[in-house]
Parts: sequence; structure tokens; C-alpha cells
Amino acid sequence: MNAPAKAARPGAAAAVSGAHADEFRRRGWWRDETFLDDLHRQARERPQRLAIAGRRIAEARTDTLDYAELARLTDRFALALLRLGVRRGDVVAVQLPNRWEMVPLMFACMRVGAVVCPISPICPKDELRHRLGLTEARVCVTLPEWSGTPLAEIITGLRAELPALGHVAVVGGPVPAGAFSFHDHFVAEAREEVSGTAELDGLALSADDPFVVLFTSGTTGESKGVLHSQNTVHSAVRGYVDAFGLGDDWVAAVSTPLVHYSGFAQGVLAGVMLGGTVAFQDVRRNEALLDLVERYGATLLYGPPATLADVAASQRAEKRDTSTLRHVVIGSAPVLKELADEVHATLGARTYSLWGMSENGPVTMTRPTDPEDWAVHSNGRAVDAMRTRIEAPGADGTGRLKVRGASLALGYYRRDEAFAAEFDADGWFDTGDLAREDARGGIRIVGRARDAIVRDGEVAPMTELEAVIGSHPRAVEAALVGLPPATDGADTVICAVVVPRGEQGPALDEVRARVRESGHDEHFLPDRMELVPALPKTLTGKVRKAELRRRYGAG
Repeated sequence: MNAPAKAARPGAAAAVSGAHADEFRRRGWWRDETFLDDLHRQARERPQRLAIAGRRIAEARTDTLDYAELARLTDRFALALLRLGVRRGDVVAVQLPNRWEMVPLMFACMRVGAVVCPISPICPKDELRHRLGLTEARVCVTLPEWSGTPLAEIITGLRAELPALGHVAVVGGPVPAGAFSFHDHFVAEAREEVSGTAELDGLALSADDPFVVLFTSGTTGESKGVLHSQNTVHSAVRGYVDAFGLGDDWVAAVSTPLVHYSGFAQGVLAGVMLGGTVAFQDVRRNEALLDLVERYGATLLYGPPATLADVAASQRAEKRDTSTLRHVVIGSAPVLKELADEVHATLGARTYSLWGMSENGPVTMTRPTDPEDWAVHSNGRAVDAMRTRIEAPGADGTGRLKVRGASLALGYYRRDEAFAAEFDADGWFDTGDLAREDARGGIRIVGRARDAIVRDGEVAPMTELEAVIGSHPRAVEAALVGLPPATDGADTVICAVVVPRGEQGPALDEVRARVRESGHDEHFLPDRMELVPALPKTLTGKVRKAELRRRYGAG
């Protein structure tokens, strides 16, 4: 269904044949309209409907935009980009937490034909240099500082190494030499009616043009820029919306960063497509997230298991009105029965499981038509626009997960050969994950292939075991790694690396007992445990298991 990208750069053709593109359109997975068209439609039909609500934790305030304001700001920001010399195909980097400015800026890039590159505010300097250099970003929008890191100074200091970077705009606070105030250039008088937008006519990206670069975590090497069109993202968002039966009454409380696929696509873009509302916060605070749910009547809450467990605990401590919630969605991680039960007891909503990745967005998910507890057992079945295949399953049914379909990215930015190498001869994309079938046409993710722990030909269900161990009352989270045995011919040593909750974490015997009580094979009980203050992670939150293997492999 898909072929590797021939050219993964702004202005390149979509990475599928014309016949496949026609088929995707015929099925409604792709379209001629864009998310910018969706925004303009909502601004005409429901101008005063709340589009976004962004909570600023430090300032204790919530910034809101209705659809009319969002459309006006989009035009204003687009004109500001033109004045900076941004032209079709240029890349605009946005290094912001979950702030309202990111949303109209993203749409403004679509309006002028530019490609947006979201970057986390916790991105290290070397990685920031790599991303800005690879994309040859013309503009970077950032903060003066974040968590004590002087972001604006770092970026202006890199300009000598980044000849393409012409402008650094700083949102709020002091502006260092070599940068300028975002507010002065983009926002001043932005809430006034914008006139004279004729120079924007004809510049907007088409549905097939590249429009966003999302960088991978880079756990085993250089991070890669995943290039998507609005159509590849639309097919994923449409599948997500249809699977849950979402409509224009949808209000999402999003706990994930807007610089990640889940935040900007399943949050912002899905909301604009539907004409719904998206609420978010710039710093994660469980109480503030619950306040957003109550204040705006959220119908869907999205986040990782640890966040949702903390939210449920906060709800028990101080109850809010969460009666509007219908869907609590956990992405790319196992859902434990204890968590699903606690979410239902405290928030009154059902839990759903979802699997996806930057290269294809949400691919599989459990549905309202599944058994009530199905999220505990499965990551769901594929959306209509995607197909999954488990290649070369072993005796336990575990094999490499491959996918194909309309949501696959156009390619890796300026890394065409690397993207092509991910496909087999039949056009299936290798996700790098191991999975098994769930007996209902879906899949259950086992873990990353490169991190597999194998005993007697069976693959340990790493993600499930990690979730069980991490749910111990004295644990925050856990990671499993396989270490070399002390003697030749012995089994791989299974080491549980645990972040304790409080001063004292669980003992190894307690961890083994918890795994045993969860019903998992005793063959996969941890042999060793290490307590650490924090797990080493990538910018996208993935554990750097290679680092853990190096750290403890000689112990």
C-alpha cells in the first residue's frame, strides 16, 4: 500500500503512488481540504465556540481563544512570518511548552506554505543544534528560559553555527542580544481585525504538501525528523475520531506536550477538525488538569499511565465534577486492571488503550464496542486507514510488528535512505516493536525488538512486566533490561531498574511476588533489582535501555 519516500523535503511529492493516493481519497482517508480549511470553516460557522484553553501554571491564569480569534491570530502571525522573509518550504522551529501561542503559529505556517518543526523546551543543546541544522530552520520561536535553562541565549549562541537561522523570537521575559520580542512582532494589535491579507492568497499548503517535522527520540543514534503531510495526519486523526465516535461536542483535556504527535494531532488538530475544544497546561499539575476537566466539561482525557494514576489519586483527595468524561485514553503503554478500575471509580469514565508512533500516529486502539475491560488485555485493532502484520511469530506468538497504510509519514527529513531501509520488499514498515495477536483482530505490544529479553525461545512481555512492577505502592516506574549471565550457558539476567516512591523502594522479593501474583510466567521473574532516582529518558519519554545495560551489565 505504501512505498518508501522518494524525496522527504518540503515541496516533495507524497511518498505514495498516484493510484494509492486516489484510493486513500476514495475511502475518505485523504482529502483535498486541509486543517486550515477546517479552521476557517469553524470560524465562519461557530466563531464564538471555545477553541483552546491553555493554563499557565506559574501565572495561575488560563488563556483562551475562540475560533474567530484563532483565525484572526493565524492571519496576523502569517503576515508576521512573511515580514521575516519566510517563504514556501522554509522551516519554522517552535520550542515552547503547552502555550496558546503555538497553536496559531502552527496554522500560520500552513497559511504561508512553511513547515513547522516543534521542539521540546527540554531539548539539550547538542540535539537542538542537530535539529535546527538538519532542517535549516529560518526562524526559531522560544522562551527566555525554561526550568532554569536559558533557552533564548543558547539559541542565539548557536546562530554562528546555523547560517540558515535568520531570526530568534522570544515569547515573554527578557530578550537577549540577537533576538527580538515575539509579542512585539507577532502579537501586538493581533486581536484587532486583520485587513489586507491579499498577500497571503495562494500561499497555503495543500493537503499533500509536507507540513510538519517531528523528531524521533534517537535512542540508538541520531534522531530523525519524521515528515508528515496534512493528509497522512488527517487519516490518523480521522481514524481516532471515528473509533471513539467523537463529534463537535468533544472537549479534550490533553496532558501530553503539544510538540509531540499526540498533543498537536490528537489534541489540537482533531479539535479544530471537529469544532471542539482542547484544554492543556504548560506544566503538569494533576489538580490543574482536573480543574480543566471540571471547568470546560472535558469529554476525553489523554495521557500516560503514571499521569492518569496520579490524577485519579488527586481526585480521591479533592473531588471535582468529572461527570462529562466519557473516554480516558492511555497511549502506547499497558493498562493495568488496577488503573482502569481506579479511573472508573474516581473519574467515572472507561479506559481505552492506544498504540502509535511518530511515523504513523495512532494505529491501533480499543473501542467502545469491545468488552468493558479490553484495554487491560489489548492495544486494540487498527484504524480503517492502516493495517498491521506480525512477522515471523515464535512459539509464544510474538513477532515483529509491521504496518502499512494512509497514515505513514512521507519520510525522514533529508534521510531518504534511512526511511527506505525501514520497509520490506512488500512495502510493510518495520515499527521496531514486538507484538502478539489479541484474539479479537488486534494486537498486544510486548516491547521494543532491540530490548527483547528471551528465555528458552520465549520473549518476556516487557511492557506488561514493567507496568506491574511500576504499580507497586513504593515505586514510581520501572524498566526491565536483560544483562549477560555470570557463566556461559546460563539464562539472561533480568534486571528490574526501579524508581522508588519516597525514601524506600520495594525489595526484590516484593517485586517478584507482585509479578507472580499478576499471573505472569515465573520464568520471567526479575533476578536482580536496582533503585535509581530517575530513569534515563529521551525527549519523547522513552527509557534509554542501552544506557541501563551499559551501567549494570558489568555489575
